[in-house]
Amino acid sequence: MLQGAKAITCGENILHYGAGSYFVASVEVPVFGRISEASRQKPFLGVGFSFDARYIADLLIEMPDVHDPEFLCGLGVSPSDPQLEEAFLRMMRLLDRPNEISVMAPMIEREILFRLLQGPQGAKLRQIAQIDGRQSQVRRALAWIRENFTESFKVEDLARMTGMSASVFHRHFKAATTMTPIQYQKRFRLHEARRLLLETPGDATRVAFAVGYESASQFSREYGRLFGLPPARDASRLRAKTIVPMTSDASDDAMTSFERAS
Repeated sequence: MLQGAKAITCGENILHYGAGSYFVASVEVPVFGRISEASRQKPFLGVGFSFDARYIADLLIEMPDVHDPEFLCGLGVSPSDPQLEEAFLRMMRLLDRPNEISVMAPMIEREILFRLLQGPQGAKLRQIAQIDGRQSQVRRALAWIRENFTESFKVEDLARMTGMSASVFHRHFKAATTMTPIQYQKRFRLHEARRLLLETPGDATRVAFAVGYESASQFSREYGRLFGLPPARDASRLRAKTIVPMTSDASDDAMTSFERAS
């Protein structure tokens, strides 16, 4: 984060980060992202990178082995250090020297990854590179839920898919996402419903059935509990606020997004 501040809400957890800190996500989870500090004079400014797991794995071969905690949350925030900030700055300066990008960018990306792996969020990046790691197995279950979010499932079936017992799978899943599998599916359905309502305004009941709900009233109740307003009113409010004037006080609108590192 270069300027301003942001709050990320995932389940019951809220992560705050501002200038001089960075956010890492090793699993794809539905979150609310809210800019909590910005103004006309000092607008919100940040930069993001998506890393290929193969690059992380290649770098880990050359680094000493590290014993990481067994249960890891997939999201984390830490303060940056001068070496990491300097590497990011050199990467951004390549935008002014496009003829150097093909040669310099891979080397700087490798340095950024090295700094991150050495930092307090390094365990999350190491999990991304471990194909047979517990978090990798959880990501397999997350992908199945996202691809089949309208379908009912049993936790035992997901556990079997990942090669874990139901109890061990449940612990790793909740540690990584801060949610149970059923809660994750519900959040995903509601976020998908919000996207559909924004993109193609229409009947909330139709959207409820489209995302897997069997009861329109239950959908409306759970939607309002998560987003603060009934479906139609929430979608109308967000469409009306497509362009929000920047003020000294950040907006309290919580927008839907999915955070991940890949």
